[in-house]
Amino acid sequence: MRKIIHYLKQLIIALLMITISCNGLQVKEKNDVISTPHPLASLAGKEMFSQNGNAFDAAVAAAFTLAVVEPSMSGIGGRLQVIYNSSEGIKGIDASTEVPMNYEPSDEGSRYGYKTIGIPGVVAGLLKLHEEQGSLTLSQVMEPSIRYATEGYQILPGEAFRQSIEKDIINEFDGTSSYFLKPDGSSYEAGEIFVQKDLGQTLNRIKENGHQGFYEGETADAIVEDMKINGGLLTLEDLKNYKALDARVLTGSYKGFDIYSLFLPSYGAITIQILQIIDALDFNEDSEKEWAYYLGKTTDLAYKYRKKQNNPDSLKMILSKEKAKEWANDIVQKKKLVNNVFVNEPISWNEKIGHTAHLTSADSDGNVVSLTQTIGPLMGSKVASKNLGFLYAVTLGGYLGDYKPGDRANSHISPTFISKENEVILALGAAGGSRIVTAITQVISRFFSNSFNLNEAISKPRVYPDKDTLLIENHSGIKWDEELEEYLIENKYPYRFINYPAMFGRVFGIQLDQKSNKWIGIADPDWEGTVESN
Repeated sequence: MRKIIHYLKQLIIALLMITISCNGLQVKEKNDVISTPHPLASLAGKEMFSQNGNAFDAAVAAAFTLAVVEPSMSGIGGRLQVIYNSSEGIKGIDASTEVPMNYEPSDEGSRYGYKTIGIPGVVAGLLKLHEEQGSLTLSQVMEPSIRYATEGYQILPGEAFRQSIEKDIINEFDGTSSYFLKPDGSSYEAGEIFVQKDLGQTLNRIKENGHQGFYEGETADAIVEDMKINGGLLTLEDLKNYKALDARVLTGSYKGFDIYSLFLPSYGAITIQILQIIDALDFNEDSEKEWAYYLGKTTDLAYKYRKKQNNPDSLKMILSKEKAKEWANDIVQKKKLVNNVFVNEPISWNEKIGHTAHLTSADSDGNVVSLTQTIGPLMGSKVASKNLGFLYAVTLGGYLGDYKPGDRANSHISPTFISKENEVILALGAAGGSRIVTAITQVISRFFSNSFNLNEAISKPRVYPDKDTLLIENHSGIKWDEELEEYLIENKYPYRFINYPAMFGRVFGIQLDQKSNKWIGIADPDWEGTVESN
């Protein structure tokens, strides 16, 4: 019976593929859409569309705005990865934080503070994306972020809560406390107006001088002076020499469609690996209990290859469809493929609270952007320099792993496209630390098993393998198969239900509706984000 169901599903997918191919010949005009984790960022993107800007203008405007309105999750002191589609094809940008040249690795780890700060990449990444693909002026795309910083905005409940739980550490740093605590020492509350004039001035220097407005001149001088006083490592040379790079795009396939994701510093290889193993598995994807079991086992296997991505032979194996079939068979046979080694794992791999911000945009010309930026973990290094107004990301100290001078920090960031015949039909990414890859792969799996309905796919519950235990999303509004627990017990898979929302990654994406040829944007229901379209 299972094989019959499997073959029927494959037949349905094949028919849908034919429909997609046929609809690709239609000349119905697409629309403009953007999905982000904050309403003001989405509106900033929409402003660009209303000024005849493209998906790149909208993405850059929204990303700079997120740096202002959701500072606990991302900002101009952080790192960025982006995959995009234009008339030139699918390409990517690597703007990860970089290890300073005078860094000396040590066994003394730290989760926050000046010694964890690497060279910021977000500004260079956004400027590269805008310079190479944008159509509006830099002044136009940066105007919303500068406006919200200098005039203020109402802080949302989620952001107020996240800042409040880091209050004690914020108090350790004069610059940070001056920005993120009120004069009486209390945290900002939801609904209060949050003004960041110094950040507005920093953004204004970028608007006026581009790359030099951040990596040289007044801003760079202030960064380095603060580092010298407080034991940080950044130098003027580090900042001046930083460049956003072209990223390597990796490819794979899933149910006859093409997958595009990014090589390190992104974890696109692991994303592709998981999807290709799922594709090779013979199980009933409509059964919640089987779906949870097999997604958990597949992810558990793939995550053990995270440290092997740098090796060319290992990378080839990770991306191999034939190897995916072998792994799938071993999972079904319940063979033990990789030893459970949890020694020397980076702290970020086991972070309980996810972080990061993701946005996705598309326009009427078929341009698509999937962009992830972060200062991870929550509020990054907890350091903000006086007179500059932004938080720096954590790069050093073992949080993301062990690095040497000049290395770029790897992370679970994994913006991804699914396409057919060179047309993007699904673009997405996620926030949530180590849950980013699992959120993306599980939403893609749900998307295909729910008749290409992205709203349905994002709304369904997810799982996450935490060492030997399967964590199961189970907060209000979520419904699992009543036989799930019995099935996991029968298959000897330890599990634990998690009752809190937003703990399994937050996905923001768009799909191309094959009937109307229109973009449909979806924002994760566990967050405060929105979708805007023209």
